[in-house]
Amino acid sequence: MYVPVTAAQPAPALAPVEFAAAAPASFTAPRHTTLEVAGTQLNVLNDHAATVSGSLAESARDGRPGRIVQLQALVGRGWRTLTQTRTHSGGRFRLTYVPRSLTSELLRLRFSGDALGSASHRRIGTLNVYRLAGASWYGGGGGLACGGSLSSSTLGVANKTLPCGTLVTLRYGGRSIRVPVIDRGPYVAGREFDLTEATKQALGFGDTGQVWSTG
Repeated sequence: MYVPVTAAQPAPALAPVEFAAAAPASFTAPRHTTLEVAGTQLNVLNDHAATVSGSLAESARDGRPGRIVQLQALVGRGWRTLTQTRTHSGGRFRLTYVPRSLTSELLRLRFSGDALGSASHRRIGTLNVYRLAGASWYGGGGGLACGGSLSSSTLGVANKTLPCGTLVTLRYGGRSIRVPVIDRGPYVAGREFDLTEATKQALGFGDTGQVWSTG
């Protein structure tokens, strides 16, 4: 039996497939930050507050509030955080730290960075913590208990107990000097140091009184 063959119908044309490109995710690079120092008080007596004030700025504009700024001290080869605070409006901050022992430590400020601002740090000087000590002065010539001879240009101090050569930082009237123990004395009640003539002049010290000492 003959069966007629139906002609194949042409396949309908397929519509082209369109791929929608995904919109790129927005990304804002953190702004460059700088730590600016307005004032410091880094020479203090033991148990008195050292202070640092300043601001955290971003790419030549005022910083945002709420950022954490740390005050750190160099200990060995690393930095130890002494205290921290949050910035206020305009990125301003004030850090207060009360040391409990005599020390001389290099300090820095540090902002660890966040999604909006890059990390930054800045060294700000040395924290010197002193105690009060009675002092007098002496001059003339003669030999020194730790060796050598005394002259009007000899820098140093006499002390009854500190080892010869021990370096002591003294502060008086806003002036500071670091000198070695070179002699023994003074042997007067209430006095811990005898300053040489040159040390007395460098500090602007009088005849007797109190100095700030790290020793």
